Amino acid sequence: MGGATLFSMASEAPDKLQLQEVLRRHPADVAEILSALQKEEAVELLQKLYERRRRAAAAPLGEMEPEEAAGLLSELSRESVVQILSRMDPDDAADLLAELPPETVQDVLRRLDEDNAQELTGLLTYSPDSAGGLMSPEVVALPARYTCQEAIETLRRVAEEMETVYYAYVVDEQGRLVGVLSLRDLVFAPPQAPIATVMRSDTVALPVDMDAEEVAQMFDKYNYLALPVVSQDERLLGVITVDDVIDVIREETTEDFLRMGGIPAGEENPLTPPWQSVRKRLPWMMANILFCLVAVIGIAVFEGTIEQVAFLAVLMPIIADMAGNVGSQSMSVTIRGMATGEFTWTDRWKALRKEVAVGLVNGLVLGVQLGAITFIWRRNIYLGVIALFTMWMTTLISYVLGSSIPAILKRMKLDPAMMSGAVVTTVADLLAFFFFLGLATAFLHRL
Repeated sequence: MGGATLFSMASEAPDKLQLQEVLRRHPADVAEILSALQKEEAVELLQKLYERRRRAAAAPLGEMEPEEAAGLLSELSRESVVQILSRMDPDDAADLLAELPPETVQDVLRRLDEDNAQELTGLLTYSPDSAGGLMSPEVVALPARYTCQEAIETLRRVAEEMETVYYAYVVDEQGRLVGVLSLRDLVFAPPQAPIATVMRSDTVALPVDMDAEEVAQMFDKYNYLALPVVSQDERLLGVITVDDVIDVIREETTEDFLRMGGIPAGEENPLTPPWQSVRKRLPWMMANILFCLVAVIGIAVFEGTIEQVAFLAVLMPIIADMAGNVGSQSMSVTIRGMATGEFTWTDRWKALRKEVAVGLVNGLVLGVQLGAITFIWRRNIYLGVIALFTMWMTTLISYVLGSSIPAILKRMKLDPAMMSGAVVTTVADLLAFFFFLGLATAFLHRL
């Protein structure tokens, strides 16, 4: 079904929706319909799906944002909640439960069967932003003593219960991970061959406490469809699939983008209620006023110079704007490199040397441009040269700041995406004003 049709379905009340048509849709399409409906209508549709087919209500909730799905689920009866959660993939169910009130979570866990409750309780102990919080405990673990035929028979038995099977993992008697089997190698191997002779022992495994952003970098580095998660003693705990990592990359990118735009919470969309947007944006804007006051010190110190040569005030916005722009270029490249794993603390000197080279070249070209404009405008060679050298040095300094400050903030365990912009802009503006107005003061008798 095309996007336009989905939108038209979502715009209708649930009593007008053709339930059979909805049931034939992919869960992601149904999730899109639920998201577009008013909450009361979405709950009504979800209830109808549940009454018709339990899995039809569970699957779309797994495709929605956990917070949004929890809001719909909380409107259903407790028994309906239990039935739906028991049919969801464990990792999705755990994410959804984490958004519900603690008393509701405890009640739901008491009502679930023992195996499901134990599984979800274990997942809830991990941070949502860790490998443990991303993993699914539904993983194919085969004893190392199995033959290839026994492995294939086991896979056939468990296939319907698994979310997705990309690989099978080989474990020893203590449950420690010793190897990985690709399904292709398993199918083409002799039936009676021990799986230990077919498996790959150089397995890439993720520690259960690894940060979600690092998990995404591991997938990007090794290009696997799934990676196993292990405990500190190498016991196999679960598996993370590539679809979970895509969600992480999207969320991390969105949060970094919003933080660089001055939204510290990192979560907002165009339809967020106004009061929530005010709460997310206003504190950082108030802090920015204080940062701007620091930059203004560079102007206040040279107030007398500006009074004597008013044209300096014409050039100051250009210099300040360029300082912020070139600093943002370098800062954006650095933060992106951090997010993708291409830049680490050990790379800082290489990056710094590169930015110095770029700053010297770009700064000279921009300086010549501004100096020429200034000279043509005012017919004063000294003013033109001051503009040239100011732009040259400001560009160089801004590139250096844009490369260094995010790395330093990251090293201090602060959020570079949120804080770098204000710090880089403030410091660059302050240094630019001091350099520009200081030179103007030194050559005031020539201006």
